[in-house]
Amino acid sequence: MRSIAAALMSLAAAAAGAAGTVNVTFVEPDKFFDAANTRTELPYNLGVIEQHLKQLGQRYLPDGQVLDISVLDVDLAGSMLPARRVAQEFRVAKGTTDWPRIKVRYSLGVNGAPMKSGEETLADLDYIRNVTTYSSSDPLYREKMMLDGWFRARFTSAH
Repeated sequence: MRSIAAALMSLAAAAAGAAGTVNVTFVEPDKFFDAANTRTELPYNLGVIEQHLKQLGQRYLPDGQVLDISVLDVDLAGSMLPARRVAQEFRVAKGTTDWPRIKVRYSLGVNGAPMKSGEETLADLDYIRNVTTYSSSDPLYREKMMLDGWFRARFTSAH
């Protein structure tokens, strides 16, 4: 039984090591439309987006593929509304024109040879109705769902 478990762990480690690479840069993040509720939250949200994109690359890109993503703008789902009783704002998602949007420029290569590149604005107009596997307590779960769909559509053969 231990040898089977060891073999499975070895296969999992090999699969993890055979993953592609995602490099993420944020272009002028201080000018992003709506990437955080507060200035102090901005680095955290961008770190979450970067880490999520890197995890998608490890999960879906074959070994040798390198995906460079420049994030050009971020507009989180929902909009900020002032709170009446506290001196802070909170984010409300109504499902109208407040869908999440992220503008990216990307370049995918294999062993240094370019394969695919482009620039596009990702948007999930139906975000309020989508079923998620992420916890609703995750403040960026809607953006993660949108990135998941985009990544699978652009960089995998099976969606």
